[in-house]
Amino acid sequence: MRADRSYAYGAALGFLGDLVAGDPRRGHPVAAFGRAAGALERRMWRDDRFSGAVYAVLCAGTAASAAALADRAVRRSPALSAALTAVCAWTVLGGTSLAREARAIGAALEAGDIEAARARLPHLCGRDPQGLDAAGIARAVVESVAENTSDAVVGALVWGAVGGPAGLAGFRAVNTLDAMVGHRSPRYLRFGWAAARLDDAVGRPGARLTAALAVLAGPHPRDALRVWRRDAAAHPSPNAGPVEAAFAGALRVRLGGPLSYAGRPDPRPVLAAEHPAPTAADIPRAIALSRRVSALSLGLTIAARLAAGRLSRPPAARGGA
Repeated sequence: MRADRSYAYGAALGFLGDLVAGDPRRGHPVAAFGRAAGALERRMWRDDRFSGAVYAVLCAGTAASAAALADRAVRRSPALSAALTAVCAWTVLGGTSLAREARAIGAALEAGDIEAARARLPHLCGRDPQGLDAAGIARAVVESVAENTSDAVVGALVWGAVGGPAGLAGFRAVNTLDAMVGHRSPRYLRFGWAAARLDDAVGRPGARLTAALAVLAGPHPRDALRVWRRDAAAHPSPNAGPVEAAFAGALRVRLGGPLSYAGRPDPRPVLAAEHPAPTAADIPRAIALSRRVSALSLGLTIAARLAAGRLSRPPAARGGA
C-alpha cells in the first residue's frame, strides 16, 4: 500500500472517528499542547514581535516535527501509517464538537432560556455573551459554525493532504496558538503578531475551499457566490470574511455587525444585509451546511492526495496497483 493510500484510509477513519465519537473526553492532545504552549508563553513573553515569532515557530514546529518523526517511524507499515493518520485526524478535527455545542445553544434559544444560551456560548466562541439578546446569540452561533468549519475541519484536511500527520498537527498547533495569543489585546498586540499572521497564512487555502464548497453545497448557491464576492473583502479577517459571507448568502441570513471581545468593541461589516438576521431556527441549517461542506472537503482532499501520489510515480508504474 502506497503512502497516499495509507493517508486516504487514515483520514477517512479519523473523520469517521470524529463523526461518531467527537473529541476525546480526557487527555485531549490539543489541550495538552495548549497547556504546554501556555507554560512556555509565560517564560518567553516579551513585548516585541521577535520573541513572539520565535515562540510561534518553536511551538508549531515542535508539534509538526513530532508528528513527522512518528510518521517516518511507521512508514514501512501501511497499517500503522494509516492508524497514525487516523489518530491525528481524529485528534485535530472538531466538527462533531462544533455541531454539539451549536445545537445545545440552539435548543436553549428554542426553549426561551436566554441565560442558558449565554452561559453556553463561551464554549463555542470568545465574544462577550452578556450583552447579547436571542438574535445576537443566534448570529454568534451561525458565524462560529461557519468559521470553525474552516478552522476545525476543512483547513486541517487541506494541510493533512499536503503534509500527512505533520500537516494535520502543524495546522492545529498554529490555529491553537492564534486562539491563545493572536488576539489584539495589550499583552499580545506585538507578541501574538506572528502567531496571528501565521494562522492567516495557513488558514487561507482552507477558508477559500470552505467558501467554495458552501456555494456548491448550500441551498442558495447564487446568493452565496454573490455575497462572497461582494462583502467578504470588508471583513477584517482575510479568512473568516469569505467563509462567513458564503454561509450568509447560502443560508440567506444577515451576519456581521458590532460585537465585543473581553469588553472591547469590535465593529464588523454587515454581510448579506438584504437578508433577515438569523434566528434559532437557522442554527440547524448552518450545522447541516457545515456537515455537507466537511464531507465534501474530505472527499476532495483525499482525491487530491491520491492524484498527486499517482502523478509522482514514474509513467511506467502508473498503470499498476
